[in-house]
Amino acid sequence: MAARKGLFGLASARAGEAAINWYPGHMASATKAIRERIKLVDLVLEVRDARIPLSSANAELQDALEHKKRLIVLNKMDLANPNMMLKWVKHFEACKQHHVFVNAHQQKAVKKMLDMARELLSERLAKEPTLLLMILGIPNVGKSALVNSLFHLSHSSTSEQEPLKKAKVGPLPGVTQDLSGFKIGVQPSVYVLDTPGILVPNINNVETGLKLALTGAVKDSVVGEERVARYLLTVLNARSAHLRWKSEVHFSGISDSQPLINKYLVDSESLRESKVREVLSQACTNFVGNLEDQQDMAGLVDEQMMLLRKCFKVPSELGDAGWIRVSKQLIQLYRTGKLGRYTLDLVPSDGHQKKLNTCIVGSAPS
Repeated sequence: MAARKGLFGLASARAGEAAINWYPGHMASATKAIRERIKLVDLVLEVRDARIPLSSANAELQDALEHKKRLIVLNKMDLANPNMMLKWVKHFEACKQHHVFVNAHQQKAVKKMLDMARELLSERLAKEPTLLLMILGIPNVGKSALVNSLFHLSHSSTSEQEPLKKAKVGPLPGVTQDLSGFKIGVQPSVYVLDTPGILVPNINNVETGLKLALTGAVKDSVVGEERVARYLLTVLNARSAHLRWKSEVHFSGISDSQPLINKYLVDSESLRESKVREVLSQACTNFVGNLEDQQDMAGLVDEQMMLLRKCFKVPSELGDAGWIRVSKQLIQLYRTGKLGRYTLDLVPSDGHQKKLNTCIVGSAPS
């Protein structure tokens, strides 16, 4: 496995090694505002993507976070690999960093996060009449969805008649572009300060940029849809995803000899994702090259892209625009978990532990 870590950069080599730059004007002012207000908050809820626990940390704000009490909230756990989550739990525990895996759309998980936050603030809760929490993170990690869930939890438990404002939620990064507060508790009064998603000005590590793009933190058009799709196929191939898909089919009692339409007596969307798995698996099964060779991997990805174009019935008349359509459909299947649950960030080795603790994880103030 160690020898294949570098393979995840093959797609970037195929599509070009240019650094990924995306820094809308509002991010600079938002970063400044966050730095000014972070001094006033009692607890920071740093939201990250559970599929990329390190890549989704904003390195530019880590210096400010090191001196604050914080809880790392790893959202979208329903899309992350369960076994990898266990390894990440051990990693954060070794770093003595407070953390919790959540699905922002599940009240039970959000309540667990809120209980942990209350535990971290137990001493201040006994003394302070008003507490302020700040939610921050990169774009599209689910901060606004988390605020909405906190709204529902507080709305169901409070007897106050005052309506609580909800956060906007959108499918594109950068929906929240201003700082705004939300009251989530009384006696004592607890407010959550929501913040816009912000990234570092330049993402010089191409692989990190591709991970951020694949998970939706950077707009697809900035990186290039085909570039992201090729990276995804490289990851799936390197991790032998087709073997897992095949075992899942056999486990369900479905025979490979059955016609596809009889295998999956389901709706058209499920039929499509099953067909996608089938054509990708077929390409891997027939592959006679070396996955650790860059050119062989690129050739396999080329073949899979052509098969997907036929699978998605994208006409040849569209030319290069057709590849964008193919790429968008494939990326969407990944983002909705239809291709399986994949954690893109590997747990760092012990040799990198000290550096990562300082730059990304930070300390855990008492």
